[in-house]
Amino acid sequence: MTTYAKSAEAIARLSPEEYRVTQQSGTERPGTGALLYNKDPGIYVDIVSGEPLFASSDKYESGCGWPSFTKPIEPAHVTELRDTTHGMIRVEVRSTHGDSHLGHVFNDGPRDRGGLRYCINSASLRFVHRDDMEAAGYGDYLDQVE
Repeated sequence: MTTYAKSAEAIARLSPEEYRVTQQSGTERPGTGALLYNKDPGIYVDIVSGEPLFASSDKYESGCGWPSFTKPIEPAHVTELRDTTHGMIRVEVRSTHGDSHLGHVFNDGPRDRGGLRYCINSASLRFVHRDDMEAAGYGDYLDQVE
């Protein structure tokens, strides 16, 4: 069984933008994330801990300016917290083991797929292509990828 955790080494490897988003609860400017238009099959993992978070089969174009997903690939790896910053009441999404700020979840997603929209910063994610999943230790999730 793989253990996922935040480490000083992983934090040191982050770019300034990745650090700002994951460690300081920042947000990318809409439309700027490297993974926004990615349509390749695979999974999205926490850039800090490597824990699997979302599958390409659950990604969709919501028009919000950030990668959007209908559900986590592994619900235990996503923690939801009440967020009252910026004069709003929202639900923040963080990785459970890496404690990385990922983004927010909203209830305006596709109704036929559960109604949720996980609005996630690209800077908090690392994409693992389907062809590389087995070698990278994510073979158990191949059945959840298109």
